[in-house]
Amino acid sequence: MESTLQLDLSIVFVAAVILIWFMIAYQLVLTVAGFFHTTRSQRERREVEAIPLEFPPVAVLIPAHNEGKVIRQTLEAMLGFDYPHDRYEVIVVDDASSDDTSTIVAEFAARDRRVHLVRVPAGEGGKGKSRALNIGLAETQAEYIAVYDADNTPEPPALRYLVAQLLLHKELGAVLGKFRTVNRGRNLLTRFINVETLSFQSIVQAGRWKLFKVATLPGTNFVIRRSLIDALGGWDESAITEDSELSIRIYVHGYRIKFIPYAVTYEQEPETWAVWFKQRTRWVRGNNYVARKFLHEIPRFTSKVLAIEVLYLLSLYYVFFIAIVISDLLFLLTLLHLIAIPVPGPYTAVWVLAVVLFMMEIVLALSYDAEESAANIGLVMLAYFTYCQLWILVVGKALYLDVVRRERHTWVKTVRFERGPES
Repeated sequence: MESTLQLDLSIVFVAAVILIWFMIAYQLVLTVAGFFHTTRSQRERREVEAIPLEFPPVAVLIPAHNEGKVIRQTLEAMLGFDYPHDRYEVIVVDDASSDDTSTIVAEFAARDRRVHLVRVPAGEGGKGKSRALNIGLAETQAEYIAVYDADNTPEPPALRYLVAQLLLHKELGAVLGKFRTVNRGRNLLTRFINVETLSFQSIVQAGRWKLFKVATLPGTNFVIRRSLIDALGGWDESAITEDSELSIRIYVHGYRIKFIPYAVTYEQEPETWAVWFKQRTRWVRGNNYVARKFLHEIPRFTSKVLAIEVLYLLSLYYVFFIAIVISDLLFLLTLLHLIAIPVPGPYTAVWVLAVVLFMMEIVLALSYDAEESAANIGLVMLAYFTYCQLWILVVGKALYLDVVRRERHTWVKTVRFERGPES
């Protein structure tokens, strides 16, 4: 009996090592590819600036629910785009706010006719971002649709850079820019989030685009062709992560999505762990919905590379979850001498090397960003043993709600905080 248990543990141990090293090796490939995309994008930016383009009408949609703390700065940034002023409008969809969101937006609308306030009809509010976006979409006939969250302050060229790519590349259905954490210096949590979001964009978004011409829409700072969103039937109002759901439908429809790292916006991230936990749980539950919706369609994808990438995207949370859980359990049990793994080989060194390589990949990806510093090395080390481990609880909670309790998906708004000095 004991020998059987030892054999089972050995198989689990070796399988965990292989899984973790596969993830790290793949991420290393993406990290290097992301570097080349970043470098190429710097040249591309100069090339785009030199091309004379006739920019078409664009509607900027901003879903807003109780955004009084941030909406003023957001609208000021939107009106500061260096896009032709007579070619874009800003539509704020007030989704049953109980604060002064509507009042602030109405002030802007009164002095600048580019701003339009759309109130969700009585009794229809609070149904989520997708519903608000569909309401806003019905209010415009613009050829291109941009989406920004209500806490975003994009740089002036961002909209122009995004639209330019759609004009120059007909195979693109949508394009997304980069987002940075405006409140990254507020506390340790926001510093962790800054590391997470920047490394994800520099590794996963940039790397996958360079290798496979695949990227995933975020919830903000993207532009999509109006003809495409109409053909897709708008946003899925059952999806609580409407961005990933829409991304897959775009690919199924035969279009690509490109990551444009020089089209930058700044957004506010959670400043308390409770808000962070709720937001991340919504993300994972939203991914669960998308997985259930599309997994059976993956074998029918004409592009096998795309099929593999979509499968990896849908399983990413769970692969990471399984790898971390197995890693932690085996480490603790062997450390406490509760089990012994009779597998020959320098596995302790292999395990340590895997952790070090994982952290170095993130540090390398952060180095692509001119605003980051070498001080991130210590922060990344701390994040691995704290922040990364908390994802176990997030994924576990989401699986419990969806699989065990089968709780209905409801939109959970991310709490905003008063804007302080940007850092």
